[in-house]
Amino acid sequence: MKYIKEIKALKEVSLDLKIGEDFYESQFSGLGAYFRDTILSDIESLYICAGVHTRHLGLYRLLSKRFPYAIYYIISDSTAIVVAVMDMRRNPKYIAYTIRKRNK
Repeated sequence: MKYIKEIKALKEVSLDLKIGEDFYESQFSGLGAYFRDTILSDIESLYICAGVHTRHLGLYRLLSKRFPYAIYYIISDSTAIVVAVMDMRRNPKYIAYTIRKRNK
């Protein structure tokens, strides 16, 4: 486990969150906001537990507590950098492609 002072996210992560939020909002009113809050809380947990997660595709992977989503991140010095927030129901090839594309 590493000491994290800061959490940053790639700009693409905002789109990942928006897609998930829109999907869940279409399922039930208010569920989209709950999804967003839950994922952001999961990301904030990196202050405490960054570096303890298993590695997939060369990045750490934190599984969301409430939704079938994974948060992929790297650690650089004392900063956790979120690379992607991915729906784990997607095609694994799509997830791998997206991670490789963003983690250059």
